[in-house]
Amino acid sequence: MERSALVIGAGPAGLMAAEVLAGEGFAVTVADAMPSPARKFLMAGKSGLNLTKDESLEACLAAYPDPEVRPMVQAFGPVEVMHWAEELDQPLFTGSSGRVFPRAMKASPLLRAWLARLDTLGVRLQRRWRWMGLPGEALFETPDGQVRLQPTVTVLALGGASWKRLGSDGAWTERFPDDAAPFQPANMGLCLGWSDKMAEHVGVPVKPLALQAGDVRDTGEVVITQSGLEGGGVYAVSRAVREGAALTLDLLPDLSEGAIRQRLARKRGKASLSTHLRKTLNLPAVKRSLLYEFGRPLPDDLAPLLKALPVRHDGFPDIDGAISTAGGLRFDALTPGLMLKDQPGWFACGEMLDWEAPTGGYLITACLATGRWAARHAAAWTQRNV
Repeated sequence: MERSALVIGAGPAGLMAAEVLAGEGFAVTVADAMPSPARKFLMAGKSGLNLTKDESLEACLAAYPDPEVRPMVQAFGPVEVMHWAEELDQPLFTGSSGRVFPRAMKASPLLRAWLARLDTLGVRLQRRWRWMGLPGEALFETPDGQVRLQPTVTVLALGGASWKRLGSDGAWTERFPDDAAPFQPANMGLCLGWSDKMAEHVGVPVKPLALQAGDVRDTGEVVITQSGLEGGGVYAVSRAVREGAALTLDLLPDLSEGAIRQRLARKRGKASLSTHLRKTLNLPAVKRSLLYEFGRPLPDDLAPLLKALPVRHDGFPDIDGAISTAGGLRFDALTPGLMLKDQPGWFACGEMLDWEAPTGGYLITACLATGRWAARHAAAWTQRNV
C-alpha cells in the first residue's frame, strides 16, 4: 500500500518535513495558501540569509529558552544545517560574529536548489490551496474548487502571526481554541516618542552598547528609528522586556563605573557638559543625546547613569511587524514526537509551535530542526500503526 503524506505550509519547516518524508518513501503533497512557497524565508534573505550560527552545540542550545525545542536542535543543529545547505551546492561563509550565510547572501538560490531537490524526490507542490478543514480533516479551498485528501500522515507547518502578507496570519489558531497559546511579538523593536532633538540621529547605529533587562544582558547594537529602537541588541532582550522587565542601557560597556567617574573628574573649565563627555569619555553625539533624552534631570554623579540608563518606552509595534512570534500550539497538547495528542497521525512543526529564539540564525535552525523531527516521528508512527 502506498504511504502518502500531506504537509500544510511551504515555509522552511514544512519543506524540510516534505524532504524527510519523501526520503522515507512517502508520496508527498505540500499545500500552501500563497501563490509561491517560502515567502517569509525569501524576505528574511533579502538582507542576507542568516541560516545558523557556527558555535558549540552547548552555546546554541542555550539560546533557546523553551527546553522542548532543544532535543530537536540537538539532533539537527548548526553543523547539520551547514552540511545540508552545502549538499544543495550553496557555498557558505561565517561572519565575524559566527553567523553563517550563503555566499550568495540571498535566499532565492538556496530555495531554487531545494525545490529542485524536492521535485526530484517526487514532492508535489500545490499553490493557492488554503486549508479549510478542522483538525484531522484535510479539506482545501483551491482554484479548482474544494479538494479533500486522505493522507496516511499530515504535518502542519502553518507559521506564526507576523508578516501576514507573506502568508503567516495565525488564523489557524481558531481551530485549536484549547491547545494554542495566544501569539505575542518576539524579536521586535521598541516604540518611543522621541523629542525633536533626536531627529538628527534617525538611522544612526549605537555601539558599543550593552542592554540589560532582568537577568538578560546583551552586548549588541541598536539603531535609532523615527518611532523607536530596532536592532539585534534590543531583539535579544525583547522577551524579558515583554514580560515586564525594565530596560537599561550601558553606554560605556568597556569602562567600569569607577573609571568613568575618574575621567569625569578631570578639569572641565569652561567646556560644556557635552564637550566634556566627548573629550573625557569619547562619548559620541548619539549617546550623549540618549543620555539627555532619558537621564534628565541629570544627577551630579553621572557614572551610574551612564552604566544603567533607564529607557522609557511605549511598548512594542503591532505583532505583524515583529520578526517572529511567541505562542502557538502548546507542547502539552503534543507528544514528544510533535503529534497532536487528540489527532493521531497529525503532526506540527515550525513557528506554529509555542517557542521563540533570538535572531542570529537560531530561528531558521529550529524551524528546520522541528520540521525534520516531526517528519521522522510521522514516518515512525506510520510503521507502527499503518
